[in-house]
Amino acid sequence: MNGRSPASTGLLPIPGSPSSSWAIYSAKMQSIFHHPDMRVVVAFWFLGLINNVLYVIILSAAQDLVGTLPKGIVLLADVLPSFLVKLIAPYFIHRVPYSIRVLVFIALSASGMLLVALTPADRSVAVKLVGVVFASLSSGGGELSFLGLTHFYGTISLAGWGSGTGAAGLVGAGLYVMMTEWWRFSVRDSLLFSACLPVVMLISFFVVLPRGPLKQGNQAKSYEAVPERDEEEDREDIDEDDETAPGVASSALLAPGGSVTATAYAPHSHDHDHVTFERNIRRVKALFIPYMGPMLLVYISEYIINQGVAPTLLFPVEESPFHEFRGFYPFYSFLYQLGVFISRSSIAFLRIRHLYLPSLLQLGNLVLLTLHAMLYFLPSVYVVFLIIFWEGLLGGAVYVNCFADIMEKVPAEDREFSLGATSVSDSAGICLAGIVGIVLEPRLCAYQVAHGRDWCTRIEASHARR
Repeated sequence: MNGRSPASTGLLPIPGSPSSSWAIYSAKMQSIFHHPDMRVVVAFWFLGLINNVLYVIILSAAQDLVGTLPKGIVLLADVLPSFLVKLIAPYFIHRVPYSIRVLVFIALSASGMLLVALTPADRSVAVKLVGVVFASLSSGGGELSFLGLTHFYGTISLAGWGSGTGAAGLVGAGLYVMMTEWWRFSVRDSLLFSACLPVVMLISFFVVLPRGPLKQGNQAKSYEAVPERDEEEDREDIDEDDETAPGVASSALLAPGGSVTATAYAPHSHDHDHVTFERNIRRVKALFIPYMGPMLLVYISEYIINQGVAPTLLFPVEESPFHEFRGFYPFYSFLYQLGVFISRSSIAFLRIRHLYLPSLLQLGNLVLLTLHAMLYFLPSVYVVFLIIFWEGLLGGAVYVNCFADIMEKVPAEDREFSLGATSVSDSAGICLAGIVGIVLEPRLCAYQVAHGRDWCTRIEASHARR
């Protein structure tokens, strides 16, 4: 510990500590909104929002897309292509200019949503799933590319990206609930509206985002190496503990001052294209226990809940705030995403160092809700609402604190690879959960029917409602 106060490091003080006050919180929040690189923050916030929001809308609409079929089918179609892109694309996508990539992502996501929306209700579900696959390819490629793009804009862009992706869950699930439940739009009209959202990505990249740092970064590939004297000085500053000092990443996000856009990353003195496969395997092995393990566990647990258990968490309609049984599932999605957004936005206020604790608590949520789906012992749907919200808080907390730990503890030369490699574990967890959900949901429904609760068979997908 260096003995400095949170205020002096740029971090928000812990609530209740002697240095905490409304004035300090207010000053730090103002420093964010008046940051010289606010255009970068805004651009990456909207890029993260739009890149992920269609994924959430599709999952929220899963019940309406496949009716009584297992919702895990939609989950796999929405995640597996993205997962494969993350595994394969890093080896060649750097050869494609960012502007071309963005146009391809916009075309894929918009065409995918149009295909889902315009497919008649009496046509095969497989046609709709093709549209879901298009949107998934766009989301996976977009996440990979925009995280790489932060290399040119510094940690302030990571702050915008992280907040935007967290907001995507809340906006996507909330927007779908509002359109279908409150405004009484048809599912078709709701999805048609969603197909227009990629236009925001177009504006964010080509209009809002400053292009100077990206151009400078591309030119820097042919620059000569930084003078040896400067490299040695940098090593003396950085390598005291052979890792980034705790708090530096968060401080860079919140501390006021000059622009960090152009100086966030220095050109590497070695060529990352020639990093050996064996070295990457060693890196992954070092990442698995502290970072990939808890991420994998929490995502498996929460997505089994979301896709395999939540569709069967039903109560009599007259004892709920809904008009029909199909109203439960989208609202569960909204509460989950609300919890995710809050916890992903809490990194400046609360840090969780023991990542396995919330992961194990999430496993407990899975056991509890599965038992209720079978035994029906929770007294009210509002209790389930609280558990689903808690589920979202735990999932978002593991995600944001995992990457914050990597930013603080992994050496700079390994950090870019570590962030990307660890992000694969959430997609892997979701894919595994989708497979489990395909098997689990119909069995839970059959168990409920055998014990006198046939609500899960009375859910009607609303394709035709206008």
